Amino acid sequence: MATQPSASFVLQHADGAEEETDHVLDITGSQLHDLLDVELPEDLLELDLTANRLCELDGRIGKLSQLQKFSLRQNLLNDDAVQPLGQWSSLFDLKELVLRDNKLTMVPPLSGFTSLLVFDISFNELTSTHGMAKITSKLRELYASKNEIVNIDELEHFNQLQILELGSNKIRVMEGLHNLTALQELWLGRNRIRAIDLCGLNRLEKISLQSNRLSSMLGIQDCARLEELYLSHNSIFRMEGISALISLRILDISSNKISKVEDINKLTRLEDLWLNDNLITTLDGIEDAFSGPKYSLTTIYLERNPCAADPGYISKLLAALPNLQQIDSHIL
Repeated sequence: MATQPSASFVLQHADGAEEETDHVLDITGSQLHDLLDVELPEDLLELDLTANRLCELDGRIGKLSQLQKFSLRQNLLNDDAVQPLGQWSSLFDLKELVLRDNKLTMVPPLSGFTSLLVFDISFNELTSTHGMAKITSKLRELYASKNEIVNIDELEHFNQLQILELGSNKIRVMEGLHNLTALQELWLGRNRIRAIDLCGLNRLEKISLQSNRLSSMLGIQDCARLEELYLSHNSIFRMEGISALISLRILDISSNKISKVEDINKLTRLEDLWLNDNLITTLDGIEDAFSGPKYSLTTIYLERNPCAADPGYISKLLAALPNLQQIDSHIL
């Protein structure tokens, strides 16, 4: 029996009027090996084939000239299987393409997709980002986490990119980022990076460098717009280079080797501070150390530091930070 679209799509016209249509086909989780029994209306706007068993692409997909979003997440597609994408000119107006969680070893040929805004090729077997140079510079979001990528290259032309996700790869050096001047979010957790080099990317609002090989926080001091900074599970010895990050709301430097709270006395917007699993020995002088975020801080984690064994642990924190709502896992 032919599968029919399972959801409606609200189309918004230029004058603001909305029209409800049935141009979305969602057959996620159906474990299909092919689409022989699936009807593919040529006026589809969205096609979601997530969590099936597809090893090749149905040729009818190449005729969906109105398609805006196309997801092939969690299938069994290899490089040969996705080669037709580059030849199907009817798909070249696609805005979002998801190839996440397949068996790809290289970036497919997508030079004709001149309207592409979102591209996800995470959870594959890529060893490099070779081929990204042929993807349109209009791209706004690029996801390539959980691959085997060693170097960051062929990304220089993405001057409109806002989100870059390269976590869980084998990257050792932060390079090839200097032209990404519109970047707002950079996710590089679970790599092998030893030093922070943000190449003057002063529009960044979120950075994750968790689970790398950092020994220093230096390199982030010019990111004045930064709101969220994640540096847990490294080998950082000192809190430094963050005093100018006056927009910072969340700071996670848990599971490092920090022995003293410092350099945050100007962070008057800081709300969440994660310092658990470090080497902080005492709470003496915390009033001065926390003078900046005294009234903004609502959550703090200090458990599994030597100072957490202080009999007055909770009371001292509350005296220094009167607006706390959570200490470690304890909701106040």
